[in-house]
Amino acid sequence: MVDVYLGLGANTGAPRENLREAVRRLGEVCELVAVSSLWATEPVGFLEQDWFLNAAAHVRTAWTARRLLDFLQEIERGMGRERIVRNGPRTIDVDILLWGGASIDEPGLTVPHPRMADRLFVMEPLWEIAPELVVPGLGRSVAELRAGLAGSMRIELAARMPW
Repeated sequence: MVDVYLGLGANTGAPRENLREAVRRLGEVCELVAVSSLWATEPVGFLEQDWFLNAAAHVRTAWTARRLLDFLQEIERGMGRERIVRNGPRTIDVDILLWGGASIDEPGLTVPHPRMADRLFVMEPLWEIAPELVVPGLGRSVAELRAGLAGSMRIELAARMPW
């Protein structure tokens, strides 16, 4: 079993329900260890859209990273995700942030997620569930990385979810 950390986000349809459904589906194939609260965050990149709800999840799986990625993409497609605009609106987005202590660089799969340390909407929920976790390749904890992003974007606690 490997410890995996995921980032989740949604801003169209019913974002709270979409996130809850994605977590439910993850729980069908992985052991859910922890799931953060929901955090409301302003969009990044493409600004002409609603704020996002973001969360992080810690799961354990015996699957390979590629198999889990394929499953996450099935969740996204099944919930109506369309990739039309980069950083654009989405019903659900689920990214692999960390895969144990491994670094993975394959076509379509880079772990640790290459932009995670620059995104408060990723680091805030991840900090909530794993503040001392050290990010491979960066040698810094989630708490340290989060502290370096303070004030970089607007982020608000939206809900403490009973997952």
